[in-house]
Amino acid sequence: MIKLYNSYSRELEEFIPLKSREVSMYTCGPTVYSKVHIGNLRTAVFSDIVARTLKFNGYYVKNVVNITDVGHLTSDADLGEDKVEMAARQLGKSASEITKFYTDYYLDSIKKLNVLMPWKLTKATEYIKEQQFLIKVLLEKGIAYQTEDGIYFNISKYPNYFKLSNQDPKKIDRARIEENSNKLNPHDFALWKFSKSSEKRLQEFDSPWGRGFPGWHIECSAMALKELGDTIDLHLGGEDLKMTHHPNEIAQSECVTGEKFVNYWMHASFLNLNSEKMSKSKGNVTLLEDLTEGEVSPLAVRYYFLTSTYRNPMNFTDEGFAAANNALKRAYDFVAGLKVDDSYKYDEVFTERFQKALNSDFNTPAALGIFWEVVTSALPETIKLNTLIKMDEVLGLGLINYVGYDIPVAVLDLAKLRWEYKRQGIYDKADFMRREIEKLGFEVLDQKDTYQLKKVFK
Repeated sequence: MIKLYNSYSRELEEFIPLKSREVSMYTCGPTVYSKVHIGNLRTAVFSDIVARTLKFNGYYVKNVVNITDVGHLTSDADLGEDKVEMAARQLGKSASEITKFYTDYYLDSIKKLNVLMPWKLTKATEYIKEQQFLIKVLLEKGIAYQTEDGIYFNISKYPNYFKLSNQDPKKIDRARIEENSNKLNPHDFALWKFSKSSEKRLQEFDSPWGRGFPGWHIECSAMALKELGDTIDLHLGGEDLKMTHHPNEIAQSECVTGEKFVNYWMHASFLNLNSEKMSKSKGNVTLLEDLTEGEVSPLAVRYYFLTSTYRNPMNFTDEGFAAANNALKRAYDFVAGLKVDDSYKYDEVFTERFQKALNSDFNTPAALGIFWEVVTSALPETIKLNTLIKMDEVLGLGLINYVGYDIPVAVLDLAKLRWEYKRQGIYDKADFMRREIEKLGFEVLDQKDTYQLKKVFK
C-alpha cells in the first residue's frame, strides 16, 4: 500500500489509482528560455522517484512531462514579455533556436541525473488546437470572456478556486494582480493573448478570436487532458505552482469536462541557497555543471536530493554536497569489489523494508538508510549485491555500471611503464603516463613499494 501527502486535501492518503495496475501522472516541466538550475532538477528527480516507486510496486506508469515553449509571461498579472521571446531578443536568436537549445540542455541534464524519460514528453506549441478547443468551450459556457487584449477565465464561476492554494484572496498581494485593468476580477487569468499590432511576435498563431498566443496555464490542461484523459491520478510540480498555475489548471479543466481533474496533487519543496529560494529572477542559481567538475559525478547531485524528503525545503551547502559525493563514492567502491552471479537472488526482508519506506510518502532518506544497512550486513556477497541493485531500480544511482570491473590490458601496460619511469626518476614521462591512464577512466594510487589501479567513478 502506498500512502502519499495530497496537497489538495492537505492529508496523508492511501493511493488508489483509477485503474488497478496503471497510473496516469503529469509533471510540470521547464519553461525553455534559459538553463535549468539544480532547484528545477530537484523536481525532475522527485518525479522520477515517484514513477520508479510506482513501477517497483508493479504499476504501469503513463507519465507525461511538458515543455513550455510559448506563452509564459514575465508577469503573474498576464502582462510583460514572453520569456522565450525575451531570450530570443536578448541573444539575437529565433524562438525555435532558443527552445531547442534549452530543451536539449534540460534533457541532457536529466539524463546525467539518471532520470528516466517519461512515457510522453509534450511541447506546448504542438497542442495549439487542443488549447483553442478548451477556450472555445469555456467561452460557450460563459466562463471565459473577451477583452481588448485577450480572453480571460472568470474565477467567480469556479467557487473552489482557492482550495488548493489555501490562500485568503483578501490577503494576496493585490499589487501584482491588479496591474491588468482588462480583468473583471483581479485573480482572473489569461487563456489567450492577442498579438499587439505594433509589434511582430516570433511565435503567434491564428485563432477564431484573433492572432495571438496561448496563456501559460491552458497549455498544461490541454496536454494533460489530451494524453491522460479527463481525470488523472497524479499531478506533480514545484511548490510555487501550487499558488497560481495549478489552481488555474484545476478551474479551467473541471469547467470544461465537468469531471474531477486530478485525484492526488504532489509538490516538491524549494531548494534554497543560503536559506533563500534558488531562483532565476533572483540570480542565485547553481547549475549542474557548476557542481560536477573534476571527479564529481552528476549522480552525486541526485544522491544529495535523496537525503531529504521531497516536502522538506533543502538548504544547499557545500558541506552537505561533499558528504553526498563521498557517500556515493563509497557505494561505488563497495560494489566494485563484487560481481553479479546468474541467480539474481536478493534478500526479500531488506527489500520489503526498503519498499515500505518508499511507500510511506516516498521517504528516500529512510530508503537510503536501509540501503546502507545492506552494505554493512552479514548477507552473502552475491545476495548483498543483488539486493543493492534491486534497490537501485528506484534510487537510480547507476550501481550496475561499477560492479566488478576488469582492468584493460592497455591500462595495465601504461601503469607498469609509468612505475618504471618513476623508479628511474623520469618524472615528466611518469606524469604523462598518469594522464593517459586517467583518460582511460582509471587512477593510480602510489604506495610504498607498489601501486594500485582504481576505476574513476563519474
